[in-house]
Amino acid sequence: MNSVPDGVVQHILSMLSNVRDVAACACVCSRWRDCVPYLPALFFPRNAFDAAAAARGAADDAIGRMVASVERLRELVIYCPFSMARLPGWIAARSATLRVLELRMDAAADKAAGHLDCIGLAASLEELRLWGVSLTAAPAWGRMERLRVLEVVGAPLRDSAVRDAIAACPNLTDLSLLGCDCTGTVAVDLHLLERCRLDILGAGNCSLLLTAPRLESLEIQGFTVITLRGHSLRRLSIAKSTGRVHMVNTGKLPDLDYLSLRGVQWNWAAVSSVLQCASEVKHLVMKIEFCGELVALQPFPEVDLVEFFNSHPKLHKFEIHGAMFAAMCQKNSLKSLGSSFLIPCLEEVLITVRSPLNAEQKLNTLESLVKYSVKLRTMVIRISQMKNCHEAADDFFEEICKFKYMNYKKVRIE
Repeated sequence: MNSVPDGVVQHILSMLSNVRDVAACACVCSRWRDCVPYLPALFFPRNAFDAAAAARGAADDAIGRMVASVERLRELVIYCPFSMARLPGWIAARSATLRVLELRMDAAADKAAGHLDCIGLAASLEELRLWGVSLTAAPAWGRMERLRVLEVVGAPLRDSAVRDAIAACPNLTDLSLLGCDCTGTVAVDLHLLERCRLDILGAGNCSLLLTAPRLESLEIQGFTVITLRGHSLRRLSIAKSTGRVHMVNTGKLPDLDYLSLRGVQWNWAAVSSVLQCASEVKHLVMKIEFCGELVALQPFPEVDLVEFFNSHPKLHKFEIHGAMFAAMCQKNSLKSLGSSFLIPCLEEVLITVRSPLNAEQKLNTLESLVKYSVKLRTMVIRISQMKNCHEAADDFFEEICKFKYMNYKKVRIE
C-alpha cells in the first residue's frame, strides 16, 4: 500500500463504512488516518459498542467524534444505542453533505416528544429510513423537497400524522410503511411515487386511499377497504393475514403483469372486482382461504373455468390455492368446454389441493388444463397439506399419480 498513490488509497478506504473497520484503519498510520475525512458513509452496527460504553456515554462521544471527522459524509446509519439529545448536533454538523440517513430509534436511550423534528435540519436528504419510531404526531420537518425514499418500520401510526408527514415529502418515488400499527384511513397523494409497500398489523379496520399517477409497484397488507386512483401499476399485491378484506376499487389495470391476492377471508365482490379489472394480467397468484361478507367463513362461489380463462387471455403463470381451485371444480365449471376453446398463453400452473372431496371433477379440471393449454410447460400439484385421513384421500392420491405418469413431461407432484 505504501507504493499506491494517495488517490487510490482514498478510493480503497472509501469502500469501508463499518465504524469498527474505519477505526482500525485509522490507527495504521497517519496517511490512512488522513483519508477518514473523505469517507462517504458511516455504519454503526448494533454491536458497535458494549453495554457499559453505552451506559456511561462513551458510545455517544465516539459517534460524535467520528461524525465530526468525516467532512463529506453522505450516508449515516446508526443501529446501536444512542442518546436522542445528541442527534441534532450530529445531523446539523453534516447537513450540507448528508443524503442518506437510517436510524434505529428503538435503540435510542430516550424518546422525548418531537424527537424526529431534528431530521428537518438535513434539508438535502434523499433517503430516510426509520426503525421503531412513533408517528402519532406529525414531525416538524418542514418541506423535504429532495427526499425520494422514505421507509418507516415498526411504528405506531396515527392516520393524520402519516398524512402530514407524507405531505412534507412531495417528491417521493419510494414509500414503505412496514410492520406498522394504524387505524382509520391512510391517505397517500404523491404524483412522483413509483414504488410503494404498506404493511399494517392487526385485525382492525384500516382503509387506504392512494393517488399516484406514476405508481408501478404496490404491495399492501392489512387494509380492509382499498381505493386506488390514477396509477400505472405493473405489480400489485394485496394481502390480509387476519380479518377480512371488504372492498377493493382499483380501476382498470391495463398494464398489470403481476397480481397477488392473499388472505384468510375476502368479500367475493372484492375478489371479482380485482379479477375483472386485471383482465390483462400475466402472472396471477390466488391464495384466499374463504369468502363471506360477515364473520361467517363461506366457500367460494362456483367459477366457470372457460369464462375465467377467456377473461384473462394473457395469463402466463397461475398459482392457485385450494379454495379457488375447488371453485373451478364444481359441477358446471366445465360445461362450456368445446373444440374451439383454448388457453393461449398459459405456461406454468401451480395448484394446491387441500381436500379429496369432489375428486372426479378435480381430475377432470386438471386434465382440461393440460389439454387446452397449448403452451403449457409445467404443472405442479401440491397435495401435502391434505387434511383428510379417509381412504378417499389415498384413492385420490393414486389417481393424481396416474395423471402425473400420463403427463410425465409436464406434471409433477410436490
